[in-house]
Amino acid sequence: LASNENPLGPAPMAVSAIKAAAEKVNLYPDGNSYYLKNDLAKHLNVKLENLILGNGSNEVLTIIGDTFVSPGDEVIYSEQAFVVYFLVANVCGAKSITTPLLDYTHDLQAMADCITDKTKVIFIANPNNPTGTMVNAQQVEAFMRRVPDDVLVAFDEAYYEYVERDDYPQTLKYVHDGRNVIVLRTFSKIYGLAGLRIGYGISNENVIELMNKVRQPFNASLIAQAAAQASLKDTEHVEKSRRNNSEGKQYLYAKLAELGIDYVPSEGNFILIHLNRSGQEVTDELLKFGVIVRPTTGYKFPNSIRVTVGTPEQNKRFIEALREVL
Repeated sequence: LASNENPLGPAPMAVSAIKAAAEKVNLYPDGNSYYLKNDLAKHLNVKLENLILGNGSNEVLTIIGDTFVSPGDEVIYSEQAFVVYFLVANVCGAKSITTPLLDYTHDLQAMADCITDKTKVIFIANPNNPTGTMVNAQQVEAFMRRVPDDVLVAFDEAYYEYVERDDYPQTLKYVHDGRNVIVLRTFSKIYGLAGLRIGYGISNENVIELMNKVRQPFNASLIAQAAAQASLKDTEHVEKSRRNNSEGKQYLYAKLAELGIDYVPSEGNFILIHLNRSGQEVTDELLKFGVIVRPTTGYKFPNSIRVTVGTPEQNKRFIEALREVL
């Protein structure tokens, strides 16, 4: 329960596609991912030219840095957000400008206040990892009014499909409007393909064209492309995964409340849980019960852990182990 994977596994249709594709792995994959892009374009109501594929959405993040960020530039993100944003800025020789979270959520106005003529990219994880919180449509709209046209805003929406709130921002509208925005999504989470590493970015044609000049050839494997295509068609598995996550969160909320343990309500498939002792110590103790969770010391939550919502059986086992440890 440490890496926010889908506990139900990959979609059955994806497994069948993987088996069929395995007989063709003597061939290089389609370097342009044409057929997957075509299906994604229909799914998202965008053009093929609006899409870039990556070896996981992590690679798309690194391509953003390689394409648009140079030494001495500035990159803005929240202090307690996905660690890869720091890695991207650091590798590119850029200066990281970070802002504190507000109620465990991105403070978009504080981020906008940090924009200078050196700002190149702003990363916004929505929902945020590790807190599971989200910024809403009204907040994003107010933020976008303050962002200059020459600053690229990267909305990292790895957990998009799990969101249940009605006020979640539909950021693709900024792509349709031609804004300097890129939306990142992945097949690693609700689609259950984390082991195949396949993600994508959606942006205006100019941004995608520049990023494709930097992208490595054959970066999305043949098997990953086939599995992703099949996953898009298996809507039943997506709905089942979404339902399992929603019910699992409610179970964990109730049990944590019974134990008197504080937590942050989540729009993702994980929960940030606050403890009265070291999160690393609790993680080590849980491991003795065969339960793996993520300590969040690196995110400046030293007395907390992040727990993926599992199957009903896994959730029950986690609660039983946590009760013993505490």
